[in-house]
Amino acid sequence: MTGDARALAPRTLVVWVPDWPVVALSRDGDDPLEASLPIAIFAKGAVVACSSAARAEGVRRGQRRRDAQARCPHLEVVLDDPVRDHRAFAPVVAAVEEAAPSVQVIQPGLLALRAKGPARFYGGEASAATALSGAVAAQGIDDVRVAVADGAFTAEQAARRGTRVSDPLRIVPRGAAGAFLAPLPVSVLDDDTVSLFTRLGVQTLGAVADLGAERLSERFGTWGARLHALASGHDPRAVQARTPPPEMHREVAFEPPVAIADQIAFGLRVPAEQFTGRLGDQGLVCTELRVVLTGEHGERSERVWLHPDAFDAAAIVDRVRWQLAEQGASGRRGGGGSGLRSGSGLRSAVTSVRIEPEGVDAAAHHTARLFGSGPEERVHHALSRVQAMLGHQGVLTPEIGGGRWLAERQQLVPWGDRRSEALGGAGNGAAARVADRPWPGSLPGPLPTTVFVEAPQVAVLDVDGDMVAVDGRGTLTGEPVWVTIASGGRAPQRRAVSRWAGPWPVIERGWDAARARRAHRFQIVDDEQAAWLLVCEEGVWTVEGRYD
Repeated sequence: MTGDARALAPRTLVVWVPDWPVVALSRDGDDPLEASLPIAIFAKGAVVACSSAARAEGVRRGQRRRDAQARCPHLEVVLDDPVRDHRAFAPVVAAVEEAAPSVQVIQPGLLALRAKGPARFYGGEASAATALSGAVAAQGIDDVRVAVADGAFTAEQAARRGTRVSDPLRIVPRGAAGAFLAPLPVSVLDDDTVSLFTRLGVQTLGAVADLGAERLSERFGTWGARLHALASGHDPRAVQARTPPPEMHREVAFEPPVAIADQIAFGLRVPAEQFTGRLGDQGLVCTELRVVLTGEHGERSERVWLHPDAFDAAAIVDRVRWQLAEQGASGRRGGGGSGLRSGSGLRSAVTSVRIEPEGVDAAAHHTARLFGSGPEERVHHALSRVQAMLGHQGVLTPEIGGGRWLAERQQLVPWGDRRSEALGGAGNGAAARVADRPWPGSLPGPLPTTVFVEAPQVAVLDVDGDMVAVDGRGTLTGEPVWVTIASGGRAPQRRAVSRWAGPWPVIERGWDAARARRAHRFQIVDDEQAAWLLVCEEGVWTVEGRYD
C-alpha cells in the first residue's frame, strides 16, 4: 500500500466499554450483581474478564480459578455467558445507532463505525466522538472510551489505552497509526504467533513491522501479511455495518391506567395481530413470548410464556389475561371486573403492556402437514381451546420431574409449558432440565412401572416370624424370608421371598430436623415372581413401586 493510498484510507471510530461482561452481569437479570464487587468471569477455567475491584486484589485475565481465588478469597465467580453479554449490549448498540448509523459490533462491549459521516454531521471527529460517548453514557454506563484512527485495529488499541478520567477520547492523527502502534507489546495481537514472536525476541509491534511483509509472508503465508499490515498501521479491514433487526415487539400504553383485565385484553387485540403479522412477514412464528406489565407506581410483572405450537393473536391475549390473573387482576366477561389486589406483584393499575418474542421458529415448521397430522392437530386445538376457557392451570399434562422418591417425580405441568418452568426451574427461557439433574440417592433405571402415591404398609419377616429392620449401621437384623403384601384389592397374603437385594440408603435434608428423612430401599421378588420396591423407614415397611 502506497503512502497516497494510506492517506486516503477511511477513518474508523471505535467505542469501547471496559469489562463489558462484568457490566452486563450488573445490568441483566432480576438479581444483578453490583459491578463494584470483586467479580471474575470464567471460561474454560480461566479468567476472561474481571471488575476493577478484583484487579485491585491481583486478579488478571488468563489466571486459573485457583490462582484468582487465592489472590481474592471473596471473589464472585461467574461463568461466561455470551448470550447474556449480547443481550445486555443490544440497548447500547441501539443508542449508538440513533446517534450515528452503520455500526459494526466487533464483540459485546466493542463496536466500530466509519468516522466520515459522524464527523461531517457533528462538525469534526472530536465532536462526533463526544456525541457517541454521551449516547452510551445516557444508558447508565459511566466508563466508556472512544477513539478515532486509521483502521479498526489502531482505533481499538487507542481506545483501550485511554483512561476513564483524563483521556476518555483519543484521536490518532491521519497517517500516524504506525508510530502510535510501534511501542505497543506484541500481546495486543491476541494471536497464537505472539509466543513465537516473544521467543524470537520480537517484543513490540514496531519490531514486527520491521521484519517486513515478505519475511512474514514466507513464514506464515497470507496471515503473516495481515500481521504485518496490523503492526504497521495499515489495517485493510473495512467496517462491515450491520443491518439492524426489525422491531418485532409491541407495546401498548394505557392513559389513564387501567385496572380491569377485560379492558386490557380488548386494547391488546389489534397490537397482538400486528405482532404476529410482523413475524409472519419475516417468515417466523413466536414459540416463546415475553409479557411485561408495568404498574402505575413503576412496579413490573415479567414472564415468559410458551406455546405447544405457535402463538396467534388469541393465544397472546389469553397469556396476558392469565398473567393479570396471577397478579390479582380479574375481569368478568360481561364487561365488569375487579381491580388489582393489594399484596400482589402489581399493586396499581396497568400503564403499559409489552409483548416481545423470546423464541421464534420458521413458519414452515408449523404449517399443517398433508398426511398423518389430523388427530394430532385435533388434540392440540381441543386442549388449547379448553385451556383458553378454564385458564392456565385448567389443562395439565404429566411429566417426569426431579427427586429421589418416585411419587414426587410425577409432576403435572400446564399444557404448553416446559417442565423446568412449571417445576421452578430457570426462568427467562433458560430451560434447566430438572429431571436430568444428578440426584444422589435416586433410584437408577429401570424404574417400576407402577408407583403408589399412597404407599401401602407391608410386613417383612425373618425365618422366626419377627419383623426385619435396619439398624443404625445400615445392616439388617435378619434375612427377609416372608413378606405380607396386599395387591389387587385382595386381603394381605404372606408370600415367600425368593430373591432380594438391598439395603440402599436414602438420606436427605439432614440439616432440617422437620424435613429430614433416613430410609432404606429394597428390591424383593416373591414366590409368584412379582417384583416389588420396598422402603424401610424407622422400622416401618411400605411399598414404593411394583415392577410389572
